[in-house]
Amino acid sequence: MSTSKIIGIILIVCSLAVGYLGFNKLSESSKSVNLLGLEIEASDESGKEQGYIYLGLAVVLFVGGIYTIGKSKS
Repeated sequence: MSTSKIIGIILIVCSLAVGYLGFNKLSESSKSVNLLGLEIEASDESGKEQGYIYLGLAVVLFVGGIYTIGKSKS
């Protein structure tokens, strides 16, 4: 196995981990409570922003890993 394939696999695994963290940040950034028939929602805008940044970084890492593995085959 060549070094570029190993680096590509590491990038893909890291992208999955970062994507998982981003998804958790997004899901934890908004909460709602039903109180006496009224639904009260609260959201953390900075948490959502961080979640989107993590998801974007995960996509970049994933694409980089796929590119690196594809480049090593040719």
